[in-house]
Amino acid sequence: MSSSDDDMPLVASRRQPNGVNGAHPPLSASTVSPKTDAAVGKKPSTNGNVMPAMPKLEEEDVAMNDIAPATNGAKRRTHSNRPSFAEPESSDDDKPLSKKRKTQPRPSKALETDSDDEPLAAKSNGLPTKAHTLSAGDLGENSDSDTPLTTKLAEQKQDIMKKAEKTAKAIKKEEAKEVTKKPASKSKKVKKEDSSDDEPLSRKSKTASASKAKQAKTEPSASKTTAKGKAKAVKKEETEDPEDGEEGEEEMAWWNNPMHSDGENKWATLQHSGVVFPPPYQPLPKNVKLKYDGAPVSLHPDAEEVASFFGGMLNSTHNVENPTFQKNFFADFKEILKKTGGATGSNGDKVAIKEFSKCDFKPIFEYYDAQREAKKSLSKEEKKKIKAEKDEAEAPYQFCLWDGKKQKVGNFRVEPPGLFRGRGDHPKTGKVKTRVQPEQITINIGKEATVPAPPEGHKWKEVKHDRTGTWLAMWQENINGNFKYVMLAANSDIKGRSDFEKFEKARRLKGKIDDIRSAYRRDLKAEMMVDRQRATAMYLIDTLALRAGNEKGEDEADTVGCCSLKYENITLQEPSTVIFDFLGKDSIRFHESYEVDKQVFKNLKIFKKAPKKEGDQVFDRLTTTALNKHLSNLMPGLTAKVFRTYNASWTFAQLLKDIKPGGTVAEQVKNYNDANRKVAILCNHRRTVGATHAASMEKMEDRIKAVKYQAWRIKQMMIDVDPKIKKKKGADWFELPEGIDQEWVLEHQAFLIEEQKTKITRKFEKDNEKLKSEGEKEMKSKELTERLEAVKELEQKFKKENKSKKVEAEGKSPTLENLQAKLEKVEQRAATMETQALDKESNKEVALGTSKINYIDPRLTVVFCKRFNVPIEKFFSKTLREKFQWAVESTTEDWDF
Repeated sequence: MSSSDDDMPLVASRRQPNGVNGAHPPLSASTVSPKTDAAVGKKPSTNGNVMPAMPKLEEEDVAMNDIAPATNGAKRRTHSNRPSFAEPESSDDDKPLSKKRKTQPRPSKALETDSDDEPLAAKSNGLPTKAHTLSAGDLGENSDSDTPLTTKLAEQKQDIMKKAEKTAKAIKKEEAKEVTKKPASKSKKVKKEDSSDDEPLSRKSKTASASKAKQAKTEPSASKTTAKGKAKAVKKEETEDPEDGEEGEEEMAWWNNPMHSDGENKWATLQHSGVVFPPPYQPLPKNVKLKYDGAPVSLHPDAEEVASFFGGMLNSTHNVENPTFQKNFFADFKEILKKTGGATGSNGDKVAIKEFSKCDFKPIFEYYDAQREAKKSLSKEEKKKIKAEKDEAEAPYQFCLWDGKKQKVGNFRVEPPGLFRGRGDHPKTGKVKTRVQPEQITINIGKEATVPAPPEGHKWKEVKHDRTGTWLAMWQENINGNFKYVMLAANSDIKGRSDFEKFEKARRLKGKIDDIRSAYRRDLKAEMMVDRQRATAMYLIDTLALRAGNEKGEDEADTVGCCSLKYENITLQEPSTVIFDFLGKDSIRFHESYEVDKQVFKNLKIFKKAPKKEGDQVFDRLTTTALNKHLSNLMPGLTAKVFRTYNASWTFAQLLKDIKPGGTVAEQVKNYNDANRKVAILCNHRRTVGATHAASMEKMEDRIKAVKYQAWRIKQMMIDVDPKIKKKKGADWFELPEGIDQEWVLEHQAFLIEEQKTKITRKFEKDNEKLKSEGEKEMKSKELTERLEAVKELEQKFKKENKSKKVEAEGKSPTLENLQAKLEKVEQRAATMETQALDKESNKEVALGTSKINYIDPRLTVVFCKRFNVPIEKFFSKTLREKFQWAVESTTEDWDF
């Protein structure tokens, strides 16, 4: 960007007016004067809420409100009320940093809080609002010190970044050698082969095709044979359409030749069947009504439908008990009541619905809950029949013809109306998502194709023939005004090529990263403010993995990224610590503390210099568009987002090299997840702790105890077979495992008895269903009674064991050798389960899926699986294996990012 861009009025005007009479907030000076540079470097500034260096204290003794007194005088612009019981990473973005709540998980009791007037300190149970710092123990890492894991990872990342720069230099040296060798090799090639440089393109392509066909006949490669075999299997499974058989099998394995034939147009011909609309609303039975102030009320079907959205999800307590969710829903509900004539009582009189607390949605919930239970209780045959009918109705929409080739369509169903939930602490959660009508939908299709017919009595908004787009249909939703697109499925060629190109772009950055980093480090001291701001933003995006960020309107979630950081989103602590606190992507609170380069720290002080105040932007002379334009000049196609993909893939590739061979599959899965987790933390892929996580971990712990109890029983059987073994092994070896006492044993035995009873009963019912479907006579209840005798025997066995304190050996002629072998298997199972539990607990605040699916090159996962003999199914579901088929089939064990 040129220096003339410094004073662009557009940069100033893109922000909301702030101050008296709608005046724009002050811009940073166009240049950084030597005087300012020197002054900021000498002593701590009184501007920009810079805090002095603090003595090192124990983490639990330090709260943010102790460290950071509120230096910002003005209150921030507020949005809608935030839920008082929000998940751990939700934001109190309307409060000063000193009053923000802790970002760690709270006790589940916090969910019961519904008072917006309650002080934040009370809401957070008095916990300190310290910036998020993960310890090694939090993530299941072995820790021999009190150093937080984020600090360890930051040091590790510095080493990885240095290695990346060395690699980039080595790549350039190799490229220079190739350039030097190229003329000689080219001349040899001319002598060896007929040069066709002067041939017309049409002739050249025909010659190349003929040559390729001849080579394919005479020298079929192993990889092509494999690709052909798999391609045939895929085709046979998908369809028996004779048109498919005419396609070249080679075409299925596009990754062998992934180049696009056209840089702009994505297709020449396109035919599809449009979209599937959700079924119309079915009114509630007359005896099921919303109650207001204890009395049932009648509603217009449109209003009743909105009431049913809320009533149908009463079991989702973290939504329906959220004050923001309630407030937004009730505002929209009253609006629809107003439009439809309101509510009437049993006598026909108008009933004014004014208070949410007087609304009783339980009758509606009970009706829908009964329907859900009835659906669950359907037989397998009935469920299959319903599914088959649905699949048959949707069959025409599942595939399209893209340049004459059958491609699977992804999200061909229009989203049904309901209540918007959002992610994190979204201010619009609970608002009504209206039903999408055909008049809102634009169809994209080939000019020669037959346009799909809209539902009777309706018409499409528009029909386009946009060959540069990969979408089939689009519409705008009413909550955030976002456009929704119907695209091809993740496993289609188009999506596969897109993913391939994304990761290849990140690989290309590998050879240029040293030059790019050198350039922005140099510009950290640039005289022009715009250059200095851009360099500082690039440092934060590259080193701290901040997202670039985009501008948001007043009615959108107050989420920000690097370029849109505001004055209050960063707090500076001498000598070089930056504390970030803002709502990031998906309205997840980002509250982190980092040690940064001293020049970066100095720059941030300058960017926050008076007269800037709360609400003003830190990078006021930079936009995401301008940043990406600059990056594209450094490398074609480079954007801020590519840094995240590159850094995630490069970091994972380096961590992969440190993993040692050997160990069980479960141990290697944990090693993979540990590496993935480090990448996720470095890339800030955080998530809120799931509402069911604690209960899930408790169940897992019970299952581990159950297996350990099973191992203990086998040990007791060994005593029964050979009493001398107790002396030989020692009494301690035969004690109940840690965490298991006699009370737990009795509870577990009762559970096992009930479990066996349930299994036998279900098996009996299933057998009877099968007999009935085959037209045979069903078994009588006497048969079930006889089968349940086994339950009584188990109950008697446990009673005897508890009384005698002895466990009799089971099986025919049990021996110590047999029992020892059985014990080893059970103990191995317990160890595997403990590894999995530790892994799950470690991942509770880290979104491993985001890194694995979107940022880590899938070929690295394939390399890991091949190198350590781990099934790819452990990391990629069937859907992901289809999505990344190009990576699974094209990657060898020695492939390197």
